[in-house]
Amino acid sequence: MRIYLASVFVDDQQKALRFYTETLGFRVKHNIPLGEYAWITVVSEEAPEGTELLLEPDAHPAVGPYRKALVEDGIPSTSFAANDIGAEYDRLVARGVRFVQPPTDLGSVIAAVFEDTCGNLIQITEEKRQP
Repeated sequence: MRIYLASVFVDDQQKALRFYTETLGFRVKHNIPLGEYAWITVVSEEAPEGTELLLEPDAHPAVGPYRKALVEDGIPSTSFAANDIGAEYDRLVARGVRFVQPPTDLGSVIAAVFEDTCGNLIQITEEKRQP
């Protein structure tokens, strides 16, 4: 068994699509219209056949309070991996991404947290090499 799909709730699918592709650099895997919304997934350029991230509309009434509580407590909705978090941080800052936590040493990983412009905090991590 493997992880095939993960979701992140977004307040505007088209805005999210622009952010996740144009700013973060992911690429569209699926963009299938489904009435008012669409089935939009993105994948990493580094792993185009890997796990897909679904840009899920936040229309369900439970999403608002759930996401608000996560953001207020500083809890990221999801986490992405980076090989060089310093370079990734610099690249994203140059593209206008607003970080709420710069790269921080957390023991076995270095992590940073940014706002995705769609209502979520997203974490990026780099595993530290073990001696």
